Amino acid sequence: MSLWSRISEALSALSKGEPLSRVFDALRTPPERSVAFAIAVIALGAKMAKADGLVTRDEVTAFREVFQIAQDDEAGAARVFNLARQDVVGFEDYAHRIKAMFGTETETLFDLMEGLFHIAVADGVYHPNEDLFLERVAEIFDISDAHFKVLRSRFVPDAKPDPYAVLGVEPTMPIEDIRKHYRGLVRDMHPDRMIARGVPQEAIKLAEKRMSDINQAWEEISGAG
Repeated sequence: MSLWSRISEALSALSKGEPLSRVFDALRTPPERSVAFAIAVIALGAKMAKADGLVTRDEVTAFREVFQIAQDDEAGAARVFNLARQDVVGFEDYAHRIKAMFGTETETLFDLMEGLFHIAVADGVYHPNEDLFLERVAEIFDISDAHFKVLRSRFVPDAKPDPYAVLGVEPTMPIEDIRKHYRGLVRDMHPDRMIARGVPQEAIKLAEKRMSDINQAWEEISGAG
């Protein structure tokens, strides 16, 4: 059964008038959590699209890039997106439910934030309302201001990101300690680890940019050392 078929099953309660936000409450354990991850990115992405007032073809393409949506599954993905846009429940309620579902699993929430940033900048414009939206979601997810700024610097091309910040290390750390930390980050990007924490197979592409950024940061630091 495809991810989107499983999503359709998870959304069956909506035919009885249940709001989309209620669906999150039933998706707390594997394997349903991969379904929850997909719904979370699309639902929050749909709310974010309303923040800048326009859903562009680039943003739709970004959804396809994140989830590698097959043609047969496009209708299911569109259903989730449209339901989220029409749901009267606000994005903060969505974010709180997602936070409750993933708890202290920061890596999964980071994965989700990366998907949202990918969608936000897909049209080449990072709207101020999108920034406010993502900043509030990060706050609800208990992502620190420092980590949020690192995410923003990696995705929004207004400044070159600090390589030490990208790796989450201090410039004063010994190079061998930085190397060990870098290798740990690379291990966390392994598809098996991402799937284990709830990222669906269809969204593993999310790791590509992070891996590229991590490798580039290490190259800059190790080359300077």
